[in-house]
Amino acid sequence: MTIPTLELCRMAYADKLPATEQLLASIARDFSPAVFANSLGAEDMVLTDLIAKLGLGIEIFSLDTGRLPAETYTLLQQVGERYPSHPVTVYFPQTAATEQYVREHGINGFYQSVEQRKACCAVRKIEPLKRALAGRQAWITGLRRQQSLTRVDLADREFDADNGLWKFNPLIEWTEAEVWEYLRVNDVPYNALHDQHYPSIGCAPCTRAISMGEDVRAGRWWWENPDSKECGLHLKASPLRRPGS
Repeated sequence: MTIPTLELCRMAYADKLPATEQLLASIARDFSPAVFANSLGAEDMVLTDLIAKLGLGIEIFSLDTGRLPAETYTLLQQVGERYPSHPVTVYFPQTAATEQYVREHGINGFYQSVEQRKACCAVRKIEPLKRALAGRQAWITGLRRQQSLTRVDLADREFDADNGLWKFNPLIEWTEAEVWEYLRVNDVPYNALHDQHYPSIGCAPCTRAISMGEDVRAGRWWWENPDSKECGLHLKASPLRRPGS
Protein backbone atom coordinates (compact mmCIF):
# COMPACT_ATOMS: atom_id res chain seq x y z
CA MET A 1 0.00 0.00 0.00
CA THR A 2 1.32 3.43 -0.93
CA ILE A 3 0.25 6.10 1.56
CA PRO A 4 -0.41 9.40 -0.26
CA THR A 5 2.10 12.16 0.35
CA LEU A 6 1.22 15.60 1.63
CA GLU A 7 2.31 17.12 -1.68
CA LEU A 8 -0.29 15.06 -3.55
CA CYS A 9 -3.05 15.75 -1.04
CA ARG A 10 -2.57 19.55 -0.88
CA MET A 11 -4.70 19.88 2.27
CA ALA A 12 -7.74 18.55 0.41
CA TYR A 13 -9.44 17.36 3.60
CA ALA A 14 -9.66 20.95 4.89
CA ASP A 15 -12.67 21.59 2.66
CA LYS A 16 -14.60 18.71 4.24
CA LEU A 17 -13.45 19.11 7.83
CA PRO A 18 -15.94 21.83 8.95
CA ALA A 19 -18.97 19.80 7.84
CA THR A 20 -17.57 16.69 9.53
CA GLU A 21 -16.97 18.56 12.78
CA GLN A 22 -20.45 20.10 12.66
CA LEU A 23 -22.05 16.71 12.11
CA LEU A 24 -20.17 15.19 15.05
CA ALA A 25 -21.16 18.10 17.29
CA SER A 26 -24.81 17.77 16.27
CA ILE A 27 -24.75 14.03 17.03
CA ALA A 28 -23.37 14.69 20.51
CA ARG A 29 -25.99 17.40 21.09
CA ASP A 30 -29.11 15.89 19.55
CA PHE A 31 -28.64 12.12 19.80
CA SER A 32 -27.26 11.57 23.27
CA PRO A 33 -26.24 9.00 24.30
CA ALA A 34 -24.30 8.33 21.11
CA VAL A 35 -21.36 5.97 20.61
CA PHE A 36 -18.57 5.64 18.08
CA ALA A 37 -17.68 2.13 16.87
CA ASN A 38 -13.90 2.29 16.55
CA SER A 39 -12.46 -0.59 14.52
CA LEU A 40 -9.02 1.05 14.77
CA GLY A 41 -8.67 1.52 11.02
CA ALA A 42 -7.30 4.70 9.46
CA GLU A 43 -10.73 6.32 9.12
CA ASP A 44 -11.63 5.53 12.70
CA MET A 45 -8.44 7.12 13.95
CA VAL A 46 -9.48 10.36 12.21
CA LEU A 47 -12.81 10.27 14.04
CA THR A 48 -11.18 9.37 17.35
CA ASP A 49 -8.89 12.36 17.07
CA LEU A 50 -11.76 14.71 16.16
CA ILE A 51 -14.06 13.51 18.94
CA ALA A 52 -11.29 13.96 21.50
CA LYS A 53 -10.14 17.35 20.18
CA LEU A 54 -13.67 18.71 20.11
CA GLY A 55 -14.33 17.37 23.61
CA LEU A 56 -17.57 15.75 22.52
CA GLY A 57 -19.71 13.62 24.80
CA ILE A 58 -19.53 10.62 22.52
CA GLU A 59 -18.43 7.31 23.98
CA ILE A 60 -15.98 5.17 22.03
CA PHE A 61 -16.02 1.39 21.90
CA SER A 62 -14.20 -1.35 19.99
CA LEU A 63 -14.95 -5.02 19.35
CA ASP A 64 -12.20 -7.50 20.25
CA THR A 65 -13.08 -10.63 18.28
CA GLY A 66 -10.28 -12.65 19.85
CA ARG A 67 -8.60 -13.00 16.44
CA LEU A 68 -7.17 -9.50 15.94
CA PRO A 69 -3.58 -8.92 14.71
CA ALA A 70 -0.93 -8.01 17.28
CA GLU A 71 -0.54 -4.62 15.61
CA THR A 72 -4.18 -3.79 16.34
CA TYR A 73 -3.72 -4.48 20.04
CA THR A 74 -0.63 -2.27 20.02
CA LEU A 75 -2.66 0.56 18.51
CA LEU A 76 -5.47 0.03 21.03
CA GLN A 77 -2.96 0.60 23.82
CA GLN A 78 -1.62 3.72 22.08
CA VAL A 79 -5.13 5.12 21.70
CA GLY A 80 -5.74 4.76 25.43
CA GLU A 81 -2.54 6.63 26.20
CA ARG A 82 -3.07 9.36 23.57
CA TYR A 83 -6.74 10.08 24.38
CA PRO A 84 -7.29 9.57 28.12
CA SER A 85 -10.38 11.80 28.01
CA HIS A 86 -12.11 9.29 25.74
CA PRO A 87 -11.17 5.76 26.85
CA VAL A 88 -12.18 2.93 24.54
CA THR A 89 -14.61 0.39 26.01
CA VAL A 90 -13.82 -3.06 24.63
CA TYR A 91 -16.53 -5.66 24.02
CA PHE A 92 -15.73 -9.36 23.66
CA PRO A 93 -17.68 -12.30 22.20
CA GLN A 94 -19.69 -14.49 24.53
CA THR A 95 -17.47 -17.40 25.57
CA ALA A 96 -20.14 -20.10 25.25
CA ALA A 97 -21.15 -19.03 21.74
CA THR A 98 -17.54 -18.86 20.57
CA GLU A 99 -16.79 -22.31 21.95
CA GLN A 100 -19.91 -23.73 20.29
CA TYR A 101 -18.93 -22.31 16.91
CA VAL A 102 -15.44 -23.83 17.15
CA ARG A 103 -16.84 -27.21 18.21
CA GLU A 104 -19.20 -27.26 15.23
CA HIS A 105 -17.05 -25.74 12.50
CA GLY A 106 -13.44 -25.84 13.67
CA ILE A 107 -11.16 -23.01 14.67
CA ASN A 108 -10.94 -21.76 11.06
CA GLY A 109 -14.30 -22.98 9.77
CA PHE A 110 -15.02 -19.57 8.25
CA TYR A 111 -12.88 -20.51 5.22
CA GLN A 112 -15.33 -23.26 4.23
CA SER A 113 -18.26 -21.14 3.06
CA VAL A 114 -19.79 -17.67 3.17
CA GLU A 115 -22.42 -19.04 5.56
CA GLN A 116 -19.84 -20.31 8.03
CA ARG A 117 -17.86 -17.07 7.76
CA LYS A 118 -20.93 -14.98 8.46
CA ALA A 119 -21.80 -17.27 11.38
CA CYS A 120 -18.37 -16.55 12.84
CA CYS A 121 -18.89 -12.81 12.35
CA ALA A 122 -22.28 -13.10 14.05
CA VAL A 123 -20.66 -14.59 17.15
CA ARG A 124 -17.54 -12.46 17.27
CA LYS A 125 -18.91 -9.12 15.99
CA ILE A 126 -22.67 -8.77 15.65
CA GLU A 127 -23.71 -9.99 19.10
CA PRO A 128 -21.09 -7.84 20.90
CA LEU A 129 -22.16 -4.88 18.74
CA LYS A 130 -25.77 -5.24 19.88
CA ARG A 131 -24.61 -5.08 23.51
CA ALA A 132 -22.50 -2.00 22.75
CA LEU A 133 -25.46 -0.24 21.11
CA ALA A 134 -28.07 -1.14 23.72
CA GLY A 135 -29.76 1.97 25.13
CA ARG A 136 -28.08 4.34 22.64
CA GLN A 137 -29.73 6.88 20.39
CA ALA A 138 -27.11 6.81 17.63
CA TRP A 139 -23.86 5.19 16.56
CA ILE A 140 -21.04 6.50 14.41
CA THR A 141 -18.83 4.64 11.93
CA GLY A 142 -15.86 5.42 9.71
CA LEU A 143 -17.47 4.09 6.53
CA ARG A 144 -16.64 5.77 3.23
CA ARG A 145 -18.30 5.29 -0.16
CA GLN A 146 -14.91 4.82 -1.80
CA GLN A 147 -14.14 1.74 0.29
CA SER A 148 -16.13 -0.95 -1.54
CA LEU A 149 -18.97 -1.85 -3.89
CA THR A 150 -21.19 -2.60 -0.90
CA ARG A 151 -20.90 0.99 0.38
CA VAL A 152 -21.39 3.21 -2.66
CA ASP A 153 -25.05 3.95 -1.85
CA LEU A 154 -24.52 4.88 1.81
CA ALA A 155 -25.63 8.26 3.13
CA ASP A 156 -24.02 10.31 5.88
CA ARG A 157 -26.97 9.39 8.12
CA GLU A 158 -29.60 6.68 8.03
CA PHE A 159 -31.92 4.90 10.39
CA ASP A 160 -30.53 1.52 11.41
CA ALA A 161 -33.77 -0.44 11.66
CA ASP A 162 -32.00 -3.65 12.68
CA ASN A 163 -30.55 -2.02 15.80
CA GLY A 164 -33.30 0.57 16.29
CA LEU A 165 -31.21 3.74 16.28
CA TRP A 166 -29.62 6.32 13.97
CA LYS A 167 -26.35 5.53 12.24
CA PHE A 168 -23.96 8.26 11.08
CA ASN A 169 -21.05 8.06 8.64
CA PRO A 170 -19.25 11.44 8.99
CA LEU A 171 -16.43 10.52 6.58
CA ILE A 172 -18.68 9.14 3.86
CA GLU A 173 -17.41 11.64 1.25
CA TRP A 174 -13.74 11.58 2.30
CA THR A 175 -11.19 10.00 -0.01
CA GLU A 176 -8.40 7.70 1.10
CA ALA A 177 -5.88 10.46 0.36
CA GLU A 178 -7.77 12.90 2.59
CA VAL A 179 -7.87 10.39 5.45
CA TRP A 180 -4.12 9.88 5.30
CA GLU A 181 -3.44 13.56 4.96
CA TYR A 182 -5.36 14.20 8.19
CA LEU A 183 -3.44 11.48 10.03
CA ARG A 184 -0.07 12.81 8.89
CA VAL A 185 -0.80 16.51 9.48
CA ASN A 186 -2.17 15.84 12.98
CA ASP A 187 0.35 13.13 13.92
CA VAL A 188 -2.41 10.64 14.72
CA PRO A 189 -1.31 7.07 15.56
CA TYR A 190 -2.40 4.35 13.16
CA ASN A 191 -2.12 0.60 12.69
CA ALA A 192 1.39 -0.43 11.63
CA LEU A 193 -0.10 -2.93 9.18
CA HIS A 194 -1.13 -0.03 6.96
CA ASP A 195 2.55 0.42 6.15
CA GLN A 196 2.67 -3.23 5.03
CA HIS A 197 0.00 -2.84 2.32
CA TYR A 198 -3.03 -3.54 4.52
CA PRO A 199 -5.53 -0.76 3.70
CA SER A 200 -8.42 -2.55 5.47
CA ILE A 201 -7.75 -4.50 8.66
CA GLY A 202 -10.03 -6.94 10.44
CA CYS A 203 -9.38 -10.30 12.06
CA ALA A 204 -5.91 -11.71 11.36
CA PRO A 205 -7.01 -14.88 9.51
CA CYS A 206 -9.47 -12.91 7.36
CA THR A 207 -7.13 -10.08 6.33
CA ARG A 208 -4.16 -10.03 3.94
CA ALA A 209 -1.98 -7.45 2.26
CA ILE A 210 -3.02 -6.30 -1.21
CA SER A 211 -1.09 -5.75 -4.42
CA MET A 212 -0.72 -2.49 -6.31
CA GLY A 213 -3.94 -1.66 -8.12
CA GLU A 214 -6.21 -3.94 -6.10
CA ASP A 215 -9.37 -2.61 -4.50
CA VAL A 216 -8.81 -1.32 -0.95
CA ARG A 217 -11.11 -4.05 0.42
CA ALA A 218 -9.51 -6.84 -1.62
CA GLY A 219 -7.59 -8.04 1.42
CA ARG A 220 -10.74 -8.71 3.45
CA TRP A 221 -12.25 -12.20 3.01
CA TRP A 222 -10.26 -12.41 -0.23
CA TRP A 223 -11.66 -15.88 -1.04
CA GLU A 224 -15.19 -14.44 -1.46
CA ASN A 225 -16.92 -12.41 -4.17
CA PRO A 226 -16.75 -8.60 -3.66
CA ASP A 227 -20.53 -8.24 -3.31
CA SER A 228 -20.55 -10.48 -0.19
CA LYS A 229 -17.72 -8.77 1.67
CA GLU A 230 -19.60 -7.47 4.69
CA CYS A 231 -19.75 -9.06 8.13
CA GLY A 232 -23.25 -7.97 9.06
CA LEU A 233 -22.25 -4.96 11.13
CA HIS A 234 -23.22 -2.67 8.27
CA LEU A 235 -26.38 -4.04 6.72
CA LYS A 236 -28.00 -1.96 3.98
CA ALA A 237 -30.09 0.58 5.81
CA SER A 238 -33.52 1.96 5.12
CA PRO A 239 -33.82 5.08 2.91
CA LEU A 240 -32.60 8.36 4.37
CA ARG A 241 -35.02 9.87 6.85
CA ARG A 242 -34.90 12.78 9.23
CA PRO A 243 -35.73 12.68 12.94
CA GLY A 244 -39.47 12.65 13.47
CA SER A 245 -40.27 11.51 9.92
